[in-house]
Amino acid sequence: MPITLQPSDQPCWWPLHQESACGDQLIAGKAFRELQHENAAAISNATQLENAWITAGDWHALARAARPAVLKSTQGETLAWTGDNPSEEPNLEITASEASFLLHYPWQFIQVNEQVVSALTKSHTIGTVSPAAHIDGIVHVGEGSSILPGVVVEGNVVIGKNCKIGPNCYLRGSTTIGDHCHIGQAVEIKNSIIGHHSSIGHLSYVGDSVIGNKVNFGAGTITSNLRHDGLNHRSMVEGTLTDTGRRKFGAIVGDGTHTGILTAIYPGRKLGPHSSTRPNDTVERDIGA
Repeated sequence: MPITLQPSDQPCWWPLHQESACGDQLIAGKAFRELQHENAAAISNATQLENAWITAGDWHALARAARPAVLKSTQGETLAWTGDNPSEEPNLEITASEASFLLHYPWQFIQVNEQVVSALTKSHTIGTVSPAAHIDGIVHVGEGSSILPGVVVEGNVVIGKNCKIGPNCYLRGSTTIGDHCHIGQAVEIKNSIIGHHSSIGHLSYVGDSVIGNKVNFGAGTITSNLRHDGLNHRSMVEGTLTDTGRRKFGAIVGDGTHTGILTAIYPGRKLGPHSSTRPNDTVERDIGA
Protein backbone atom coordinates (compact mmCIF):
# COMPACT_ATOMS: atom_id res chain seq x y z
CA MET A 1 0.00 0.00 0.00
CA PRO A 2 1.37 3.47 -0.83
CA ILE A 3 -0.05 5.06 2.33
CA THR A 4 -1.27 4.20 5.80
CA LEU A 5 -4.78 5.36 6.67
CA GLN A 6 -5.04 6.38 10.28
CA PRO A 7 -8.52 6.01 11.80
CA SER A 8 -10.04 9.23 13.05
CA ASP A 9 -12.44 9.85 15.89
CA GLN A 10 -15.45 10.81 13.81
CA PRO A 11 -18.80 10.86 15.59
CA CYS A 12 -20.91 12.57 12.93
CA TRP A 13 -21.31 10.01 10.11
CA TRP A 14 -24.84 9.04 11.08
CA PRO A 15 -26.84 7.65 9.35
CA LEU A 16 -24.12 6.28 7.06
CA HIS A 17 -21.47 3.71 8.04
CA GLN A 18 -22.93 2.54 11.31
CA GLU A 19 -21.61 -0.95 10.58
CA SER A 20 -18.69 -0.12 8.26
CA ALA A 21 -15.84 2.35 7.88
CA CYS A 22 -16.23 5.58 5.96
CA GLY A 23 -13.60 4.19 3.56
CA ASP A 24 -16.29 1.81 2.27
CA GLN A 25 -18.43 4.67 0.94
CA LEU A 26 -19.23 4.35 -2.78
CA ILE A 27 -17.71 7.13 -4.90
CA ALA A 28 -17.59 6.99 -8.72
CA GLY A 29 -17.95 3.20 -8.78
CA LYS A 30 -15.22 2.57 -6.19
CA ALA A 31 -14.77 2.56 -2.45
CA PHE A 32 -13.60 5.88 -1.03
CA ARG A 33 -10.56 4.09 0.39
CA GLU A 34 -9.56 2.85 -3.08
CA LEU A 35 -9.66 6.36 -4.50
CA GLN A 36 -7.56 7.60 -1.60
CA HIS A 37 -4.86 5.04 -2.43
CA GLU A 38 -4.99 5.81 -6.15
CA ASN A 39 -4.43 9.52 -5.53
CA ALA A 40 -1.50 8.73 -3.24
CA ALA A 41 0.33 6.61 -5.81
CA ALA A 42 3.14 9.19 -6.05
CA ILE A 43 4.21 8.85 -2.44
CA SER A 44 5.17 6.10 -0.02
CA ASN A 45 5.66 5.94 3.73
CA ALA A 46 3.01 8.57 4.41
CA THR A 47 0.15 8.57 6.89
CA GLN A 48 -3.30 9.96 6.09
CA LEU A 49 -6.38 10.44 8.22
CA GLU A 50 -9.15 8.03 7.25
CA ASN A 51 -11.61 10.83 6.56
CA ALA A 52 -9.20 12.97 4.49
CA TRP A 53 -9.79 13.61 0.80
CA ILE A 54 -6.55 14.61 -0.94
CA THR A 55 -6.17 15.26 -4.65
CA ALA A 56 -3.38 13.67 -6.65
CA GLY A 57 -1.82 17.11 -7.16
CA ASP A 58 -1.63 17.75 -3.43
CA TRP A 59 -0.08 14.31 -2.88
CA HIS A 60 2.57 15.28 -5.44
CA ALA A 61 3.27 18.46 -3.48
CA LEU A 62 3.78 16.40 -0.31
CA ALA A 63 5.99 13.90 -2.17
CA ARG A 64 8.28 16.71 -3.37
CA ALA A 65 9.01 17.85 0.17
CA ALA A 66 12.72 17.53 0.99
CA ARG A 67 12.12 16.72 4.68
CA PRO A 68 9.27 15.40 6.85
CA ALA A 69 6.21 17.46 6.03
CA VAL A 70 2.60 17.98 7.06
CA LEU A 71 -0.16 18.59 4.51
CA LYS A 72 -2.91 20.84 5.86
CA SER A 73 -6.21 21.96 4.39
CA THR A 74 -6.98 25.61 3.70
CA GLN A 75 -8.87 25.49 7.03
CA GLY A 76 -5.66 24.48 8.82
CA GLU A 77 -6.66 20.86 9.51
CA THR A 78 -4.04 18.13 9.19
CA LEU A 79 -4.72 15.79 6.25
CA ALA A 80 -1.53 13.72 5.86
CA TRP A 81 2.11 13.72 6.81
CA THR A 82 5.48 12.09 6.24
CA GLY A 83 7.71 11.12 9.13
CA ASP A 84 6.72 9.73 12.50
CA ASN A 85 4.65 12.49 14.07
CA PRO A 86 2.87 15.42 12.40
CA SER A 87 3.27 17.59 15.51
CA GLU A 88 7.03 17.14 15.84
CA GLU A 89 9.39 19.87 14.67
CA PRO A 90 10.92 20.60 12.29
CA ASN A 91 8.11 19.58 9.94
CA LEU A 92 7.59 21.48 6.72
CA GLU A 93 3.97 22.68 6.50
CA ILE A 94 2.30 22.51 3.08
CA THR A 95 -1.12 24.03 2.43
CA ALA A 96 -3.31 21.92 0.13
CA SER A 97 -5.66 23.25 -2.50
CA GLU A 98 -9.31 23.89 -1.64
CA ALA A 99 -10.16 20.61 -3.41
CA SER A 100 -8.53 18.65 -0.55
CA PHE A 101 -10.27 18.67 2.81
CA LEU A 102 -11.18 16.72 5.92
CA LEU A 103 -14.62 15.10 5.83
CA HIS A 104 -16.63 15.63 9.00
CA TYR A 105 -20.17 14.88 7.82
CA PRO A 106 -21.88 12.45 5.42
CA TRP A 107 -23.05 15.14 2.98
CA GLN A 108 -19.41 15.88 2.17
CA PHE A 109 -19.32 12.64 0.18
CA ILE A 110 -21.47 14.50 -2.37
CA GLN A 111 -18.64 17.02 -2.81
CA VAL A 112 -16.05 14.27 -3.31
CA ASN A 113 -18.30 12.46 -5.79
CA GLU A 114 -18.87 15.70 -7.73
CA GLN A 115 -15.13 16.22 -7.97
CA VAL A 116 -14.27 12.69 -9.13
CA VAL A 117 -17.18 12.02 -11.50
CA SER A 118 -17.08 15.43 -13.16
CA ALA A 119 -13.38 14.86 -13.97
CA LEU A 120 -14.03 11.71 -16.06
CA THR A 121 -13.01 12.16 -19.69
CA LYS A 122 -13.79 8.85 -21.40
CA SER A 123 -16.90 6.68 -21.47
CA HIS A 124 -16.54 3.01 -20.62
CA THR A 125 -19.43 0.69 -21.37
CA ILE A 126 -19.44 -3.04 -20.64
CA GLY A 127 -23.21 -3.31 -20.28
CA THR A 128 -25.78 -2.42 -22.93
CA VAL A 129 -27.14 0.97 -23.94
CA SER A 130 -30.32 1.15 -26.00
CA PRO A 131 -30.05 3.14 -29.24
CA ALA A 132 -33.25 4.85 -28.06
CA ALA A 133 -31.42 6.29 -25.04
CA HIS A 134 -29.86 9.77 -25.25
CA ILE A 135 -26.39 10.18 -23.76
CA ASP A 136 -24.95 13.68 -23.45
CA GLY A 137 -21.88 13.23 -21.26
CA ILE A 138 -19.40 10.64 -20.05
CA VAL A 139 -20.98 7.37 -18.94
CA HIS A 140 -19.50 4.25 -17.32
CA VAL A 141 -21.82 1.24 -17.50
CA GLY A 142 -20.84 -1.91 -15.61
CA GLU A 143 -21.10 -5.54 -16.69
CA GLY A 144 -24.65 -6.85 -16.91
CA SER A 145 -26.25 -3.42 -16.66
CA SER A 146 -28.82 -2.13 -19.15
CA ILE A 147 -29.82 1.40 -20.10
CA LEU A 148 -33.31 1.07 -21.57
CA PRO A 149 -35.18 3.17 -24.17
CA GLY A 150 -36.13 6.72 -23.26
CA VAL A 151 -33.33 7.22 -20.73
CA VAL A 152 -31.64 10.63 -20.86
CA VAL A 153 -28.19 11.09 -19.37
CA GLU A 154 -26.92 14.66 -19.06
CA GLY A 155 -23.48 15.04 -17.51
CA ASN A 156 -21.16 12.37 -16.19
CA VAL A 157 -22.68 9.23 -14.65
CA VAL A 158 -21.15 6.04 -13.26
CA ILE A 159 -23.37 2.93 -13.18
CA GLY A 160 -22.27 -0.30 -11.51
CA LYS A 161 -22.88 -3.94 -12.38
CA ASN A 162 -26.23 -5.67 -13.03
CA CYS A 163 -28.34 -2.52 -12.93
CA LYS A 164 -31.56 -1.77 -14.77
CA ILE A 165 -31.84 1.89 -15.76
CA GLY A 166 -35.15 3.01 -17.19
CA PRO A 167 -37.20 3.12 -19.22
CA ASN A 168 -37.78 6.86 -19.46
CA CYS A 169 -35.68 8.18 -16.60
CA TYR A 170 -33.36 11.19 -16.33
CA LEU A 171 -29.85 11.03 -14.86
CA ARG A 172 -27.86 14.24 -14.56
CA GLY A 173 -25.12 16.05 -12.71
CA SER A 174 -22.32 13.94 -11.32
CA THR A 175 -24.22 10.82 -10.31
CA THR A 176 -22.98 7.45 -9.07
CA ILE A 177 -25.19 4.35 -9.02
CA GLY A 178 -23.94 1.19 -7.31
CA ASP A 179 -24.26 -2.49 -8.26
CA HIS A 180 -27.61 -4.31 -8.58
CA CYS A 181 -29.68 -1.11 -8.62
CA HIS A 182 -32.96 -0.26 -10.34
CA ILE A 183 -33.74 3.28 -11.50
CA GLY A 184 -37.19 3.13 -13.04
CA GLN A 185 -39.92 4.83 -15.02
CA ALA A 186 -40.08 8.64 -14.76
CA VAL A 187 -37.36 8.83 -12.09
CA GLU A 188 -34.90 11.73 -11.97
CA ILE A 189 -31.54 11.37 -10.23
CA LYS A 190 -29.41 14.49 -9.97
CA ASN A 191 -25.91 14.83 -8.50
CA SER A 192 -26.39 11.94 -6.07
CA ILE A 193 -24.94 8.65 -4.86
CA ILE A 194 -27.20 5.58 -4.93
CA GLY A 195 -25.82 2.65 -2.93
CA HIS A 196 -25.64 -1.02 -3.92
CA HIS A 197 -28.86 -3.07 -4.21
CA SER A 198 -31.06 0.04 -3.98
CA SER A 199 -34.21 0.72 -5.97
CA ILE A 200 -35.69 4.06 -6.97
CA GLY A 201 -38.50 2.40 -8.83
CA HIS A 202 -40.78 4.99 -10.40
CA LEU A 203 -42.06 8.57 -10.30
CA SER A 204 -39.42 9.74 -7.81
CA TYR A 205 -36.81 12.49 -7.55
CA VAL A 206 -33.45 12.21 -5.78
CA GLY A 207 -31.29 15.33 -5.84
CA ASP A 208 -27.98 16.16 -4.13
CA SER A 209 -28.36 13.17 -1.82
CA VAL A 210 -26.54 10.11 -0.53
CA ILE A 211 -28.67 6.95 -0.54
CA GLY A 212 -27.32 3.91 1.30
CA ASN A 213 -27.39 0.22 0.36
CA LYS A 214 -30.56 -1.88 0.05
CA VAL A 215 -32.81 1.18 0.12
CA ASN A 216 -36.22 1.12 -1.57
CA PHE A 217 -38.08 4.31 -2.47
CA GLY A 218 -41.82 3.84 -2.88
CA ALA A 219 -43.41 5.38 -5.96
CA GLY A 220 -43.54 9.16 -5.86
CA THR A 221 -40.92 9.63 -3.15
CA ILE A 222 -39.46 13.12 -3.55
CA THR A 223 -36.38 14.66 -1.95
CA SER A 224 -36.48 18.44 -1.81
CA ASN A 225 -33.08 20.09 -2.15
CA LEU A 226 -33.53 23.87 -2.24
CA ARG A 227 -34.65 26.33 0.44
CA HIS A 228 -37.13 29.02 -0.63
CA ASP A 229 -34.76 31.70 0.67
CA GLY A 230 -31.79 30.26 -1.23
CA LEU A 231 -29.59 30.05 1.88
CA ASN A 232 -27.35 27.12 2.79
CA HIS A 233 -29.05 24.12 4.29
CA ARG A 234 -28.52 23.29 7.93
CA SER A 235 -28.64 19.79 9.38
CA MET A 236 -29.07 18.64 12.96
CA VAL A 237 -25.86 17.11 14.36
CA GLU A 238 -25.81 16.04 17.99
CA GLY A 239 -28.56 18.51 18.88
CA THR A 240 -27.07 21.47 17.01
CA LEU A 241 -28.10 22.85 13.63
CA THR A 242 -24.95 22.71 11.50
CA ASP A 243 -24.36 24.70 8.32
CA THR A 244 -23.74 22.15 5.55
CA GLY A 245 -22.15 24.71 3.24
CA ARG A 246 -24.50 23.48 0.52
CA ARG A 247 -27.12 25.61 -1.19
CA LYS A 248 -28.58 22.42 -2.71
CA PHE A 249 -28.82 19.42 -0.42
CA GLY A 250 -31.40 16.66 -0.42
CA ALA A 251 -31.24 13.76 2.04
CA ILE A 252 -28.89 11.26 3.65
CA VAL A 253 -30.59 7.84 3.79
CA GLY A 254 -29.16 4.95 5.80
CA ASP A 255 -28.92 1.32 4.68
CA GLY A 256 -32.09 -0.75 4.46
CA THR A 257 -34.53 2.17 4.57
CA HIS A 258 -37.93 1.88 2.86
CA THR A 259 -40.24 4.77 2.06
CA GLY A 260 -43.97 4.58 1.48
CA ILE A 261 -45.51 5.87 -1.72
CA LEU A 262 -45.75 9.65 -2.09
CA THR A 263 -43.26 10.36 0.69
CA ALA A 264 -41.99 13.96 0.69
CA ILE A 265 -38.61 14.61 2.35
CA TYR A 266 -37.65 18.11 3.46
CA PRO A 267 -34.17 19.35 2.43
CA GLY A 268 -31.21 18.28 4.53
CA ARG A 269 -33.04 15.51 6.39
CA LYS A 270 -31.49 12.22 7.44
CA LEU A 271 -33.26 8.85 7.60
CA GLY A 272 -31.63 6.32 9.88
CA PRO A 273 -30.69 2.77 8.86
CA HIS A 274 -33.67 0.40 8.43
CA SER A 275 -36.19 3.18 9.01
CA SER A 276 -39.46 3.52 7.11
CA THR A 277 -42.21 5.97 6.23
CA ARG A 278 -45.90 5.45 5.60
CA PRO A 279 -47.74 6.42 2.40
CA ASN A 280 -48.15 10.20 2.06
CA ASP A 281 -45.71 10.89 4.90
CA THR A 282 -43.81 14.17 5.03
CA VAL A 283 -40.35 13.94 6.61
CA GLU A 284 -39.91 17.25 8.41
CA ARG A 285 -37.27 16.06 10.91
CA ASP A 286 -34.56 13.41 10.96
CA ILE A 287 -35.90 9.89 11.47
CA GLY A 288 -34.26 7.47 13.88
CA ALA A 289 -31.73 9.88 15.37
